[in-house]
Amino acid sequence: MNNNETTNAANDGQETNQEEKFAELVKAVHHNGLVALRMHFEHVEGQVLNQDVYGPVFVFQVKDEENGGYECGFFLRELVAKFQGGGNPSEWMASFFIELMKTKGGKPFPKPPADEAEARGLIDNVLVPQCIKAVTEEFAPEQVHAGLAWNQEHGPVFETGFPSIRDGNNVCAIPLHLLFTHMLLNRDPSDMLLQGLYKIKEEHGL
Repeated sequence: MNNNETTNAANDGQETNQEEKFAELVKAVHHNGLVALRMHFEHVEGQVLNQDVYGPVFVFQVKDEENGGYECGFFLRELVAKFQGGGNPSEWMASFFIELMKTKGGKPFPKPPADEAEARGLIDNVLVPQCIKAVTEEFAPEQVHAGLAWNQEHGPVFETGFPSIRDGNNVCAIPLHLLFTHMLLNRDPSDMLLQGLYKIKEEHGL
């Protein structure tokens, strides 16, 4: 029997094994997240939600001294990268809550839109203007292109870039759905766009 002829039983065993390993990973990341945040805050709770598009989302709530609750969510991929990549994941995670705590009295997650019309309203009236303002202010007085575009693979995206860069890649595009999810997790959606723009500058040695 050659190697390609693995039996169904072996495949099933492999799948179960992979599922178990994945469950262990999720559990470990959740635990590490709680430990990391407890280095900075006294009252920390967390849970894992499963999101259709992005997989496990780690949701943490931190309370301040006045008992105000602040909520923020993280993706598995980014937490694994932070915990394995050196640096200080604890400070990185805490920084989101420190930012949220500038709003006194607590900052729970924004209410998810009830339907598509409400979602579209939030995207048009909150998300897009917020992202345009963030990227244009960050690089002022330099001219920055920013707005909605359509990507064959990802559908609607928010696209931003530098018209002054003529050679090579001068544009960063992020799926609208991902930016919207960040917003619902109490994360600043423009952070990813700014990172992308700084990367473009870096690549072009500017």
